[in-house]
Amino acid sequence: MMTELSSAQPECQDSSPLDGQPHEIVERGGVRFTLLGTAHVSKASVEAVRAAIASGGFDTVAVERDPQRAQALTDPDALARLDLVKVLREGKTALFAANLGLAAYQRRLAEQLGIEPGAELKAAVLDARERGLNLHLIDRDVGLTFKRATQRLGWWGRAKVTGGLFASLFVDEEVSDEHIEGLKTGDMLEASFSEFAADSPALYATVIAERDRYMAAGLRSIARQTQADVSGARDVLAVVGAGHLQGLARHLREDTDAPDAVRAELEQVEKKSSFPWFTLILALFVLGGFAWGFWRGGFEVGSDLVLQWILVTGTLGAIGCTVAGGHPLSILTAFLASPITPLHPALASGTLSALVEAWVRKPTYADFMALRDDVQTVKGWWRNRVSRVLLNFFLTSMGTAIGVWTGGARMLGKLIG
Repeated sequence: MMTELSSAQPECQDSSPLDGQPHEIVERGGVRFTLLGTAHVSKASVEAVRAAIASGGFDTVAVERDPQRAQALTDPDALARLDLVKVLREGKTALFAANLGLAAYQRRLAEQLGIEPGAELKAAVLDARERGLNLHLIDRDVGLTFKRATQRLGWWGRAKVTGGLFASLFVDEEVSDEHIEGLKTGDMLEASFSEFAADSPALYATVIAERDRYMAAGLRSIARQTQADVSGARDVLAVVGAGHLQGLARHLREDTDAPDAVRAELEQVEKKSSFPWFTLILALFVLGGFAWGFWRGGFEVGSDLVLQWILVTGTLGAIGCTVAGGHPLSILTAFLASPITPLHPALASGTLSALVEAWVRKPTYADFMALRDDVQTVKGWWRNRVSRVLLNFFLTSMGTAIGVWTGGARMLGKLIG
């Protein structure tokens, strides 16, 4: 049975809340979808969203947000409930720091323009809940988008985006007019990423085009639910950034693949090689160097190589932790872990020292609530216990990495000398 696909533009009505606003209307599967394109830094967009919901013409609201970002928008205490130890153990420290970088960028926008970026999406979520309307969050998880985008950028592109996001945590300069204009007609994530890396097909494909398909699949799922339930949605207001309007409308009209299959495809992240080649090669080099030293030079040369490896890697890892303002126990952990963890694929000195730091100096509710303010200044990074744990992780890891290359070079010099 063919699904009815059609599109139409609304008749001009003076009282329509969508007058003068970019929008598309698509009818599919017995559901009328009104796609409202918004500017993420526009008070007019906020007013248009609220007026459309207040008109009573919609029984369902769909919003360009995933559950994580929607919670961050509407629940100011969500950050305070974060389990930092869990973040460290699951290896999500870098992603957490990247999210802080995006938040810092958006805060600079808010201070510069006098309006919270994404305020119209927040209004859509809150007003839909207040009026008891069905609410669907149709965007892809921001962590998946970040991973897929950085994978497609290549090594240098990843370095620029990641470095730019982290640098944004420390700088307080104004956002350029070019990026502000992009927010008026584009997308928040695209503007955030493109501030730190030149425009590229990989960025557009992952941050815009893929999410057009993903959100269209989410809307088609609503239509499919309606076909199975006569009491389902009939009139849906979808609030999305203006940069998604045309692509989302096209996919909503034309796509025929199963919505669940589309979303599963666009949620896949390329898995890293399960075999730790670099760690294995490094372990063979270091342990082989120790064995060669004992065999060729006896106990004195072999023990000297072991001692130098321990002192160089351990000391530099501990220095990194010290610069991060680590507790003495965290510094000791960094010193003991740095010579060993580079030889083990499942261990990282930065993770171990940060876990000890979070255990000894457990971040408080006040630290989490003050985090967004504290990371705006260099001093605040060392004052706040949450950001200090992140510094511990990154600087200890950096110190260990420098120690590995330094210690390896010294060992090689000894062996061939």
